[in-house]
Amino acid sequence: MINRIFLIVLDSVGIGGASDAKNFGDDNPNTLKTIAASKNFHTPNLLRLGLFNIDGINFYRQEKNPRGSFARIIEASQGKDTTIGHWEIAGIISERPLPTYPEGFPPEVIAELEKNFGRKILCNKPYSGTQVIHDFGQAHEATGDLIVYTSADSVLQIAAHEKIVPVEELYNFCRIARKIMQGVHGVGRIIARPFVGSFPNYERTPRRHDFSLKPPAETILDALNKKNLATIGVGKIQDIFAGQGISRSLGINENNSDGMKKTLQLLDENFHGLCFVNLVDFDMKFGHRRDVDGYAQAMTIFDEELGEFLNKMREDDLLMITADHGCDPAAAGTDHTRENVPLIIFGKQVRAGVNLGTRKTFADIAATVAEIFNVELKTRGESFFSKLLCP
Repeated sequence: MINRIFLIVLDSVGIGGASDAKNFGDDNPNTLKTIAASKNFHTPNLLRLGLFNIDGINFYRQEKNPRGSFARIIEASQGKDTTIGHWEIAGIISERPLPTYPEGFPPEVIAELEKNFGRKILCNKPYSGTQVIHDFGQAHEATGDLIVYTSADSVLQIAAHEKIVPVEELYNFCRIARKIMQGVHGVGRIIARPFVGSFPNYERTPRRHDFSLKPPAETILDALNKKNLATIGVGKIQDIFAGQGISRSLGINENNSDGMKKTLQLLDENFHGLCFVNLVDFDMKFGHRRDVDGYAQAMTIFDEELGEFLNKMREDDLLMITADHGCDPAAAGTDHTRENVPLIIFGKQVRAGVNLGTRKTFADIAATVAEIFNVELKTRGESFFSKLLCP
């Protein structure tokens, strides 16, 4: 019997362009291939688990006798962002992409926000988060107007200096925006972006907070929660699912290593259910910033921590490692990339070396978790658990 599942999402670690990548503006992206060519890339544990045995990966040496089982997964949803990717992992396939605003938000939206904020808005364009506070920070300090901007993702971000707008007040502005941005303008996330310092040396603080759109249907988290099974989120999971279906949340204060430290500590606890982990540094710090060597180094560090995790796993634990989209640091621009993602499964009660082939949706993960824990979940995903059962 499997008692605990640890589902770790390596945020943006795609493994090659999806068949419809060009429809999303991407020309043959491959995040893993790009970073694997870096001198900083060294992942012996992922190699041994079978990462490079996955269908379509032909740029790195394969493991002759992989310790884990593995698959390539296609995203069925119409999107390439964090929210839609995680929702699909949890069982929801999104037929329509969440709205994006490459020209900024329309005048009627800005007018409604200003009316409810009681403050004017600066910027209203897609912008780099660090550049926007450099370019608009002084005007914000002088007027108290809020810096509102977006990106290639389905987001509305509000930046404010902590001396001008205390963090709790900024969070309240985001709650107001979340109520307004529904329906046709229902962006995936409203993000609070507090910053400190003086021009030109402004710095964003770790007090960022995401106010997400609630999932439009039941997820595997809801299904487990209904049966009083643990649903522990580590990192951005609480924000991505707007807290829905999550029994406990552990935020990441520093970096991926902090997230893995908290996950390792959970191995020492007794719980029955799912631990759902998001490691965002790959995407936020390296993918979007097009830092190939930094991305590769982050993967190397994760692999070292993974080795410790594998050694601490119990007989009744199951580990799944996957991703939510790509963010090829060699691609043009700074956007996510539409890619297939990896899936690695390891546990002492399941078979090793099983090639699960190419799966049609991330939702197969949710369907498998549902079968393992014998909970009911409506999803188009198909469980692969029977293929992993030991004879």
